[in-house]
Amino acid sequence: MMIKILPYLLLIFAIGVGVLLMTSFKAKTKNIILNTNNIAPKKSFYELEAISIDGKKISFDQYKNKKILIVNVASKCGYTYQYEGLQKLQDIYQDKVIVLGFPANDFFNQEPGSNEEIEEFCEINYGITFQMFEKTTTKGKKQSPVYQWLTNKDFNGWNAQQPTWNFCKYLVNEKGELVGFFNSKIKPLSEEITSLL
Repeated sequence: MMIKILPYLLLIFAIGVGVLLMTSFKAKTKNIILNTNNIAPKKSFYELEAISIDGKKISFDQYKNKKILIVNVASKCGYTYQYEGLQKLQDIYQDKVIVLGFPANDFFNQEPGSNEEIEEFCEINYGITFQMFEKTTTKGKKQSPVYQWLTNKDFNGWNAQQPTWNFCKYLVNEKGELVGFFNSKIKPLSEEITSLL
């Protein structure tokens, strides 16, 4: 009797595991997460600093009273074409937002180059003029201070969503508050982003 029931039990178990995995996957890949309650950060965004792609220390207090779009970028990704949209966003909305690019090799070795190679790639292929930073780590034990702030509720006040792939976007408002997370599928010039500028 038990032998006859066993395949059905295994099937039910497999379906249950599948549903759990799909639910977990959907939760982790939500396209947009917004700070709808206007929760203020617990640690100031303007205390952060990072090293530019050409080796200069940049303090984020120079970004006060400006909206900032922070993006983890990569040169060999299916979303690399979004460099063009990021540059257009910077050009069109330069009075409203500043784009900051953080090259990272966190997803399947899609940013293997050196800082010099990345900078050259961006200039030659996309004419990038927005601020680029040195190659960084956006998740895990070696996560940079900028991405620690973006993905830790103890710092930003509400968000724990880490980048799910290259070209995830985080929008910070003029007061240094994290406004929202936009995954890679949300293009730089999408209404979801431009309506918040």
